[in-house]
Amino acid sequence: MSYCSIRGAITVEKNSKECIIENTRLLLEDIIKSNDLILENIVSVIFTATKDIDAVYPAVAAREIGIVQAGLMCMQEMYVEGSLEMCVRVLVNVECDRKQKNMRHIYLKGAVKLRPDLLKNNFVSIALDGPAGSGKSTAAKEIAKEMGYIYVDTGAMYRAAALYCIENGIDTKNVSLVENALDKIDIKLKYENNEQKIYLNDKDVSLDIRTQAVAKGSSDVAAIKRVREVLVASQKKMAENNNVVMDGRDIGTCVLPDATVKIYIDADVSERARRRCGELEEKGIEFDFDKIKQEIVDRDENDKNREFSPLKKADDAIFFDSTNKNIQEVKNEIIEIIKNAVK
Repeated sequence: MSYCSIRGAITVEKNSKECIIENTRLLLEDIIKSNDLILENIVSVIFTATKDIDAVYPAVAAREIGIVQAGLMCMQEMYVEGSLEMCVRVLVNVECDRKQKNMRHIYLKGAVKLRPDLLKNNFVSIALDGPAGSGKSTAAKEIAKEMGYIYVDTGAMYRAAALYCIENGIDTKNVSLVENALDKIDIKLKYENNEQKIYLNDKDVSLDIRTQAVAKGSSDVAAIKRVREVLVASQKKMAENNNVVMDGRDIGTCVLPDATVKIYIDADVSERARRRCGELEEKGIEFDFDKIKQEIVDRDENDKNREFSPLKKADDAIFFDSTNKNIQEVKNEIIEIIKNAVK
């Protein structure tokens, strides 16, 4: 047996007990899984947190996941101008039969900036493609949350662009008008309380983009080459410095053609229509099942036959049928696929 140390860090979105514990748990669980650690072999865990984190001791997360025999210590970092904010760091000391040089250090979310050299070797990108209602977005959110990766909802970005056009009286099918509006459209993805929010020109439009009118408009603007070029460039940039789970219609074929894992999710069209109606019902929005089903069929046709970056399964993508499966089953089965691929 030898004595080894594993370093890690993660940024948190909010100085709250729940957010700090959840993110620290993600970091510790990733360190344990990535290094095949046995909890009983952990000798001690030293935590440090930046001064903007004080709602709870990060060590609470260690106790919650079963690290009960090791010594724990929490310290506050000194402030250095320009240093990373809202960050929890950890040093896990273990006794094991591996050598120090073989230990894998883990840096998640914004903390990857601290060790870009590790990112080159450990970067993981998950591309989830599929038609509307296949369950890819819900699955992507859950997978990213469990694995501690950044979730990038590309569809929300196209919806935001469509929303701008609709609110400003711009025909979403008019190529020149939409292209001329691009300079006035600023779209940002932010993470608040571990939930992705989408901002259009600094306004939170996370709920506004979820209407059927915006969904239809997003399919229109997504067929415009210049729109795709602008948004794809932004999406690629997000994936450059983060482990990501990205869902859309052309992730594996266009946005992340070299993704670590590519999965194409689909489901029977009637099943997809039922899911969409269920979402609308939960929000108290009236709907007509047959109309919703036809809109999905029309959108599929539009997405699959557009000239630029059409919806299609990448040649090296794994096909996954989510029909008759709940989100928990979809999430667990896809995570298993990912784990087998990145061993």
